[in-house]
Amino acid sequence: MKTLIEHLRVLRFTLQRLLLAPNATLLNILIIGIALSLPVGGYVLLKSVQALGAQIAGTPQISVFLASGTGVGDIERIGDRLKQHAAIKRIEFVPRETALKKMQQSTGLSDIIGGLSQNPLPDAFVIHPKDSSVASLEALRDELKTWQRFEHVQLDSAWVHKLEALLDFGRMAVIILAVLLSFALVAITFNTIRLQILTRREEIEVAKLIGATDAFIRRPFLYFGLTQGLLGGVAAWLLISASLLLLNHTLSALAQLYASDFSLQGLTTGDSLTLLGFSAYLGWLGAWFSVSQHLWQIEPR
Repeated sequence: MKTLIEHLRVLRFTLQRLLLAPNATLLNILIIGIALSLPVGGYVLLKSVQALGAQIAGTPQISVFLASGTGVGDIERIGDRLKQHAAIKRIEFVPRETALKKMQQSTGLSDIIGGLSQNPLPDAFVIHPKDSSVASLEALRDELKTWQRFEHVQLDSAWVHKLEALLDFGRMAVIILAVLLSFALVAITFNTIRLQILTRREEIEVAKLIGATDAFIRRPFLYFGLTQGLLGGVAAWLLISASLLLLNHTLSALAQLYASDFSLQGLTTGDSLTLLGFSAYLGWLGAWFSVSQHLWQIEPR
């Protein structure tokens, strides 16, 4: 209980010190908020692009064309086997007659196709996989190629590869940006705490003379860095939320022109808590580095 009261006292003292220099505090919080909002905004954009890609392209499909002469009994057995496959969500059987009619309707070559002496198209299964990742799709395709009575197995994964490559590039860019800005935020807190230590040098010397431990002296500076980082995370959250609100308002008019309800996705509760926790940790880390480097240099004279 005594320890909790001591921590609360230090926290109150930290908030008072933040309010003593409101302009400098507000500027530091705003800098931290803007810096954090850049990689987080990129993360939000990537989530929205991924959702849009899935909405436009849908789930990738695998088309399986049966060998000529495959009987009705073989088709039923193959269908049952496909339904029981753990990686397959559902299947559709497309008889060769149905495929020919669809080709006549979609190509505009009904006269030419109607003049054919026999139907050149095979029976086929359209397979909807459970997992739409590139690796899973290609693994399922390669497995189906080994099945008997399958003449050709086709996976139209070009768009999947392009989207996956684009998202991988975006993720790497966001990670690099986040790492660089994290170092910058740690440096900002490091310098802020260093200046505080230097301005309070005499107070620290007196505290050591009367027996204060390093942990006791270090605690207010760590709380200051943590609180400043947390407030910077709140500023980043507000900046991102306000930006998304403005962008979605403009984007809605554009989406209506294409008969779409697309909008940029906001931060989830988990994302928000991660942002606040990470920003607070960066503030604490910068303060810890600064205190560790400068506090030991101050000794009572």
